[in-house]
Amino acid sequence: MDQLMDQLNQIVLSINSVLWGTYCLIPILVGAGIYFTFKLNFVQVRRFGRALKYGFANASLKGEKAGKEGMSSFQSLATAIAAQVGTGNLAGAATAIACGGPGAIFWMWIAAFFGMATIFAEAVLAQIYKTKDEIGQVVGGPAYYISQGLGSKKLAAFFSVTIILALGFIGNMVQANSIADSFYTAFNIPPIFIGIVVAAFAFFIFIGGVTRLAYTTEKMVPFMALLYVIGSLIVIFMNIDQFIPAMKMIFVGAFDPSAVAGGVFGATIKEAMRYGVARGLFSNEAGMGSTPHAHAIARVKHPAQQGFVAILGVFFDTFIVLNMTALVIIMTGAFGTDPNAIPEGIALTQKAFSLAFGSFGGIFVAICLFFFAGSTILGWSFFGEQNIKYLFGIKAVRLYRLTVILFLLLGSCLKVNLVWNLADMFNGIMVLPNIIALFALGKVVSKALDEYHDQYMK
Repeated sequence: MDQLMDQLNQIVLSINSVLWGTYCLIPILVGAGIYFTFKLNFVQVRRFGRALKYGFANASLKGEKAGKEGMSSFQSLATAIAAQVGTGNLAGAATAIACGGPGAIFWMWIAAFFGMATIFAEAVLAQIYKTKDEIGQVVGGPAYYISQGLGSKKLAAFFSVTIILALGFIGNMVQANSIADSFYTAFNIPPIFIGIVVAAFAFFIFIGGVTRLAYTTEKMVPFMALLYVIGSLIVIFMNIDQFIPAMKMIFVGAFDPSAVAGGVFGATIKEAMRYGVARGLFSNEAGMGSTPHAHAIARVKHPAQQGFVAILGVFFDTFIVLNMTALVIIMTGAFGTDPNAIPEGIALTQKAFSLAFGSFGGIFVAICLFFFAGSTILGWSFFGEQNIKYLFGIKAVRLYRLTVILFLLLGSCLKVNLVWNLADMFNGIMVLPNIIALFALGKVVSKALDEYHDQYMK
């Protein structure tokens, strides 16, 4: 059995090396960002002020109650950020630095900048093609704009199946596994107990529907962000003399990785670019087709308004939260001086905070990870649910929710590399139908933006 699992894992790894390599998803996703950046005349720069206006105009920790007609723009943004800000923000930046050197962070910024245009397009299309389910609840997402905009129900069904597997089931196993591991390391709590707590929390939110989801995310997201940013800023100010050297390492390392940190990193420019772009896109989810489900149900007067709001999700995920992790790791020198002894993933992040906070560093990361991964579970479960409705109708939602609970329990107890690699694979596969739709419906997006300008800017 173990041999079979190893063989299957090697097959999945081979697929992932192609999918997430330098000749497949990375150029496709970055290419989409560049395409929409120029097609929409740098909307992420010119309309960033509008993004702030629409995103936070009705921001509140106790906003208007969400219901059948959807959520407020801020609640939709909070739900999207809940999904975007997860283990990738703690482990993703660390993995990029460990494998591609500090210069990988520069390429993360580049991917995020162009990704802001891509996610604008996704949100606009989600708004244009949203509809209602059997009980009058607003629903939307890539499956809906693929089937209605492209007229391809088969491609829409393919996307729905892959996102249910990638996020609803396998992805949530990974998130639960991350939480259980971090709490076992920090507090020596048996994983099954953490799994039960996570599953119970998720079940409580599920039974409350979209109303409870919006109520939770609009409170949870600002709190977890503030907690992590404050903790990171303390570490940064403790090592403020290393800020300029850290920025130099990022910019120099982007084009000459061997010239930074005394040659600790054996990375090449290609590796810095590959790991920076791949981890950045994996974290902010621009072009992956996940966050449009949240933006589809926002109550707005014009689709472009929610497109502006969606831009903030990528900005917040990468330029604020991910940057905090990167600066803490680089400024504390957590990677050491031995190129063969650089910790990977979350271990590198924990080491960085421990260098500043001592034993409390590991505890701090565990607590933050609970909120980050916990909020991602809520967002991803909701995205999967929207696709269950598309494929099978509202009657199948209850079975889906129970299945998610089961996967959360299993994920907390199992430590199987295959699960993580399968999540990467299905995440990559679900991008393809979404990107096809984005390119095909590009004219619809630019037309919507022109209409907004005519109605609201003149």
